[in-house]
Amino acid sequence: MKKTNLSKLLLNWYQNNGRKLPWRATKGAHPNPYVVMVSEFMLQQTTVKTVIKYFEPFIHRFPTIQDLAAADLEEVYQLWQGLGYYTRARSLHHTAQTIVNEFGGQFPQELPQILKLKGFGSYTAASFSALAFNLPATVIDGNVIRVICRLFHLTEPVERIKEDIITKASQLTDCKQAADYASAIMDLGATICTPKTPQCLFCPWKEACQSRDKPDLEQIPNRTKIDKKEKNGSVCLIFNHKGQVFIRKRIEKGLLSGLYEFPWKEDGKIDFSEIQDSGKQVCHIFTHIRLTLKIYTLKCERSPLADGLFVYPKELKNYPLSTLMKKVCRKMGFNI
Repeated sequence: MKKTNLSKLLLNWYQNNGRKLPWRATKGAHPNPYVVMVSEFMLQQTTVKTVIKYFEPFIHRFPTIQDLAAADLEEVYQLWQGLGYYTRARSLHHTAQTIVNEFGGQFPQELPQILKLKGFGSYTAASFSALAFNLPATVIDGNVIRVICRLFHLTEPVERIKEDIITKASQLTDCKQAADYASAIMDLGATICTPKTPQCLFCPWKEACQSRDKPDLEQIPNRTKIDKKEKNGSVCLIFNHKGQVFIRKRIEKGLLSGLYEFPWKEDGKIDFSEIQDSGKQVCHIFTHIRLTLKIYTLKCERSPLADGLFVYPKELKNYPLSTLMKKVCRKMGFNI
């Protein structure tokens, strides 16, 4: 079957079966590139189902790129709580300021310029170009990789054949309807060509799919699993006589920079004297790490750390906390 016919089949399927998403235009490019940019940053390493809950409150608070650029980063963090990967929030805020200050609020449309913006990798830049401006960019995300590998029965490890995947995906991309095509192929992977139990009977490409009815269908694409490292650390909640608890703003670079936290270590027991074991612990999974934190408590009027403040547990909701610290709060019975 000709590649142009495959593209038409997919676009026809999309018109009747595409997902209705709050950041998606009904047909063609979205009239507001800012909406596309926010959704693309939120969707990095996060499911559509999760992002839907955060997207509309974020846009309601920052309806324009000028509003986001003028906002305090801490307020951006506040609305980002629960999405994780806070570097995305910092990059989004920085890029909004760049576009307002250096481009006069007008979004660059040339791919080299887009790639220079903070937070725009090759996938995000391609997706943004297609969805915001209908430019003929080929989107390669996890869903697209799965669809292409199954369509052509590519069984070698993905990392070895990435260029072949990109080439085949590029050949299928509809250059005239790039926005709809990008949405369509991602929807095909998300709703039909799913990792487990794909709905092949409803696939517009079922006649051309080289993996259909093959016993290894669900093993495609071939991804090498990375074992998660186990780490055992500790966290200490420091209380004063008023029942206030000590928090500090993380200034170190990394995923959690700029967020508030209780003192903690990812390896070993925290080095404070006279701390008490609460008998409680929390577990959290980062990308390649499974972290277990034992929870300790300490009662004193002055924290061993100077760079922080004491707040009442009920006030913790006013400070941007990571998902890990929220787990600690819930384990200790704080209502946040």
